[in-house]
Amino acid sequence: MTRPDGPSGEGTGAGGGAGAGGPRRTIPVGAQPAASGEALPVVNIYDAVGGQGFFDELVERFYRGVASDVVLRPLYPEDLRDPKRHLALFLGQYWGGPGTYSEERGHPRLRMRHAPFAVGEPQRDAWLRHMSAALDSLVVERDIHPVVEARMLEYFAMTADAMINTR
Repeated sequence: MTRPDGPSGEGTGAGGGAGAGGPRRTIPVGAQPAASGEALPVVNIYDAVGGQGFFDELVERFYRGVASDVVLRPLYPEDLRDPKRHLALFLGQYWGGPGTYSEERGHPRLRMRHAPFAVGEPQRDAWLRHMSAALDSLVVERDIHPVVEARMLEYFAMTADAMINTR
């Protein structure tokens, strides 16, 4: 099974591991060798943030913003339970967790799944604002490593740009 690499979710699986749930997005923990002289371990981001619970909470906080956003709310169904679950599972899988999202829904194909919705710069900006705020609140509360935060913000910005389908 290939793993999504880019914002389209249509990568080749390169980048840290193969197969559903295998190591995925990884970061070095620190820049110096350990006191013993051994290299510091490389950890997958899913594990670095504490597993699926982090992504569940990230998505919960993100959707609190979406629920009252006049730009984004019209793009979502009345009941947000399924979109919340799908996004949390996707993010967990993308960052190195189990392949539950793909097992249940198939290949992510983010651009294809978002094609029915008019996504322009205002929608992109609103989505990124809510996701960044949700991440920021968790980074502070859970003392998330700055490298992890930077990688996630970079991915969210790249993905939000890739979803634009109207000018």
